[in-house]
Amino acid sequence: MIISKWPAAAVCGLVATLAVGLFPPAAAAADEPTGKPAPKVDLVLDVSGSMRTRDIDGQSRMAAAKQAFNEVLDAVPQEVELGIRTLGADYPGKDTKVGCKDTKQLYPVGPLDRTEAKTAVATLAPTGWTPIGPALLGAADDLEGDGDATRRIVLITDGEDTCAPLDPCEVAREIAAKGIHLTIDTLGLVPDDKTRRQLTCIAEATGGTFTSVQHTDELSRRVTQLVDRAADPVVTPVATEGAARCADAPRIKPGLYSDREKFSEHRWYRVDVLPGQELRASVSVGADRAVNQDYGVLLRAVTVHGREIVRGSEAGDGRTDVISSGLRYPKPPLDNEDEVKPAAETVCLQVSNAFSAPASVKTTPGLPVELTVDLVDSPDEPSDLAAFGLGRGWWLLGTLALTGLVAGLLWGWLSRLRLVWRSN
Repeated sequence: MIISKWPAAAVCGLVATLAVGLFPPAAAAADEPTGKPAPKVDLVLDVSGSMRTRDIDGQSRMAAAKQAFNEVLDAVPQEVELGIRTLGADYPGKDTKVGCKDTKQLYPVGPLDRTEAKTAVATLAPTGWTPIGPALLGAADDLEGDGDATRRIVLITDGEDTCAPLDPCEVAREIAAKGIHLTIDTLGLVPDDKTRRQLTCIAEATGGTFTSVQHTDELSRRVTQLVDRAADPVVTPVATEGAARCADAPRIKPGLYSDREKFSEHRWYRVDVLPGQELRASVSVGADRAVNQDYGVLLRAVTVHGREIVRGSEAGDGRTDVISSGLRYPKPPLDNEDEVKPAAETVCLQVSNAFSAPASVKTTPGLPVELTVDLVDSPDEPSDLAAFGLGRGWWLLGTLALTGLVAGLLWGWLSRLRLVWRSN
């Protein structure tokens, strides 16, 4: 009777032992205070009556904004304090004085409760006016305090301000003049030329960016990028000039770089990547003038010998102002742990664009390019698995398969032994 119960316990114990050996419990990381104030972002959403228009992926602009907000809120970094402010959400009447005060803080700037924030956004319905100027002033107040904190307003609207003479561009200039390091980024939902000019002026006044949005995924992706930028800001882009080939390319370090690229041009940059590091790079090319439909951007990482390592690309066929792509390249660590000074690998980054313009449009100067480069410890490093002589990928898969095979054979042998014992 004792032997009949033993096989199951033995096999479970063996599997548990192997599992603990292969996958030791991770040590709890202590939450150490960084001493830096948390970055703050205030999302300012237009909820005016024009947001009922159905011209974004077959749905209303309001529905597209809500869908994008849900995706953005899921991706907000833990260290970011985020708030949501609305404009035109409450007053449906025609009184200008009342309509131009229609802005309120929907969700206070602070640690994010995703469920609560999503619930608040879900209740919104297109209602009233478009008081962009008052909303920007209110958002600036929302972000007061912690003078050294990164602060960012992200304005999403489908039209120009309807509350003149309070010019939102002048409001942005006043905010910039305070020297509080507050950046305003603007996103226009299917904007006309007048709206585009106003939103561009607002963004440029504070060193922000303007993006024209035609699709829901574009809105979600761009707002997520801007929130991430607040979490890991790079204050001043470094002007650089890419080369026509890798051998002549400038050698760059982690940071944000600006350049200009001719229509349909390729430019090269070089980055040194140490064993055990992961190269993360992204590029944005801005269409700062009228361009033809069908465009794209390509970011490639290749070796100095021309072998492609990884690539990222993005294409479109409608009017946009910024198109972005990115890539990740984890460089495996050295097998020799005694190596004192590991040699860095030179990785060549190629930035290409596929923009073209009507004959009436000047092609000089080139299109603005923003290249971000970062080097982090590779998440693929084997760490604790190295104690078992395991690397990554097929080694680990093979070891687990062998463990399963041995456990299965042992279980079958013990089951047969139990049957023989019972028959005797």
